[in-house]
Amino acid sequence: MTKRRTIALAPEPLEAYVSHFDHLFGKSNQREAFRWYLEGLLLPSERNKTLTGLVNTEPLVGAQLPRAQKLQWFLSESNWEERQIQAKRLQLLRNTPATAPTAQGALVIDETGDRKDGHHTAHVARQYLGNVGKIENGVVSVSSLWADEDVYYPLEVEPSTPESYFANGKNDPAFRTKPQIALQLVQRVQVLDWPFRAVVADSLYGEDRGLRAGLRQAQVPYVLALNPAHAWWHPEGVAGSLQEVARETRWVSAERPGRWVQITRTFRDGSTQDWWAVEIVAGPYGPGKAERAVVVTTDPATLPDLTTWYLVINLPAPPVSEENISFFPPASLEEIVRLYRLRS
Repeated sequence: MTKRRTIALAPEPLEAYVSHFDHLFGKSNQREAFRWYLEGLLLPSERNKTLTGLVNTEPLVGAQLPRAQKLQWFLSESNWEERQIQAKRLQLLRNTPATAPTAQGALVIDETGDRKDGHHTAHVARQYLGNVGKIENGVVSVSSLWADEDVYYPLEVEPSTPESYFANGKNDPAFRTKPQIALQLVQRVQVLDWPFRAVVADSLYGEDRGLRAGLRQAQVPYVLALNPAHAWWHPEGVAGSLQEVARETRWVSAERPGRWVQITRTFRDGSTQDWWAVEIVAGPYGPGKAERAVVVTTDPATLPDLTTWYLVINLPAPPVSEENISFFPPASLEEIVRLYRLRS
């Protein structure tokens, strides 16, 4: 058997990590370029992590230098398998005690948008980029991420292809909405048998009934955000939205909170903050129904937009009885708040 060529090693402790992937690359220049790539991603930089930025050369002109060309070849033309690298990465995370997932973590679903000039890159179009907060030319991807109070890391990422790429637009069978991609990402995590307490996501996903139905059908627990104006059918003159019902709760003060329950949030820096939570019993929501709704806020009197969460949950309320029997262990208001705050 031909002896493998020696290559320039990465600095420790990166070399100890990256050497686990060597058997997945058949050529020495692939193994070497993989080290450059990871080193470029990890090093601090004032520039965006473009290809020239990864190899620490100037934009445009630097793209013609050999080290930039070699990395370009590695990323775009070299014949290594991304799925094999991904599987090995997840195996290392799972087998390392400091990063091993537990059943108390959250599976966070989110999307990210990145500006991109031109129209030659796949999935690029003028679309809303959440990172920028407006419509720009760029790429949007949906990702799954595992998190608990101590560690977080990405699991999968899937680009969202805009409707303009399909002959029949949104009616094309191949077109997928972001919630549909999110459901597929959750299903992939299920195949991996990756433990988590609940899927957590913002209102883009919580308001999608198809996603919630798909998660319930797959017996996946969730804590998802809803819009403040999320409503249901109701008689005239009766509160029919989460915000309206929350405003009608009997809050007077911290000493006379009515049905509101005080929750103490502890942040990573050790500081704490008092929040308040109330279970909504109205419309299709309640402790004994298929879904619960909970409002969490810093101020029950005013329900400030920036510090108020409106959540829908399919975890049962404690204690579990014959009326609200579930596949999942019950979740208190404190645990619901703990799970949703793992998004941030």
